[in-house]
Amino acid sequence: MNRNGDTVSLDEFGVIERYFARKSEDPRVIVGIGDDAAVLNLGGATAVATDTMVAGVHFPKGLAGDAVGHRILAVNLSDLAAMGAEPRWCTLALTLPDVDHAWLAAFAQGFFALAAEHGVELIGGDTTRGPLSVTLHVLGDVDGDRILTRGGGATGDDIHVTGTLGDAAAGLDLVSRGRSGTGNAHRVLRSRFLTPTPRVAAGIALRGLASAAIDVSDGLLADLGHLCRASGCAASVDVERLPLSPELRETVPSRNAEAWALAGGDDYELCFTAPPTRRYDIERALAACETPVLRIGQLHEGRGVHCRRDGQPMASPVISGYSHFGESVAESGTAGTCGGE
Repeated sequence: MNRNGDTVSLDEFGVIERYFARKSEDPRVIVGIGDDAAVLNLGGATAVATDTMVAGVHFPKGLAGDAVGHRILAVNLSDLAAMGAEPRWCTLALTLPDVDHAWLAAFAQGFFALAAEHGVELIGGDTTRGPLSVTLHVLGDVDGDRILTRGGGATGDDIHVTGTLGDAAAGLDLVSRGRSGTGNAHRVLRSRFLTPTPRVAAGIALRGLASAAIDVSDGLLADLGHLCRASGCAASVDVERLPLSPELRETVPSRNAEAWALAGGDDYELCFTAPPTRRYDIERALAACETPVLRIGQLHEGRGVHCRRDGQPMASPVISGYSHFGESVAESGTAGTCGGE
């Protein structure tokens, strides 16, 4: 009997059969879960993305299974959203220290609830023993003539972001420090980290409107820097226009809220650019899919990402976004430079 009172011992195939096998209703799935590979009948452009989450690196050790299941799918769907893709299928590689039935049941519940919301089918994967990590491979349909990329921005384009920024970083801080206050602000911030909302509908709505796009996973400055490098532009961000939620403003001082919004990461909102002539069309398109959007700056000639307040450069230290291998994504710069490429 294991620590959950379950007397059934399962190998990897038993785990797959019990928790992840689903009958496909999609006629394009020729071979699904249970074989060496999935086989799909694909007739058009397909977007493909992969993300890995490791316990103690991308989420706190001991995090509930339903939150891990939701997050691994949400972060991958966010990548597809940044391409303007419509999610279709995924494969899952799950490394487990042991077969914890209660955790796996919760993981599957969180995973499949979000999958059902976005019409995603799990069609294969792998399980193995080791330190807890989860890798997801997602595929989605994309309009080959209206693919969103990081490299389409141009001098003079507006910079927009969906939703609010900084909430997830604040939520992670609350979770990591074990702060479990019952107030609504704490509940909202924790949920923004534990169960982020991928902006899939917004990404699809931005086809043909946005010139470039990226999802905000490592922090606004870091990710906008990637977009700038790909587009061959610089960016100026109006700090007073950052979309900060009432819950974030209530919980932390304004300076901390701005810092988390600029570099906190884990927001999984979309940062995108577009010509000023498309402002009305963008507002209308995102309102139709109930996605808040705010214009926060502009692309211009040069390099890097710069912050300004009320039109004036900010004499502030460089703020770095998340880097997987410990290297800062920001460069040292002159006064007023908030982030690098």
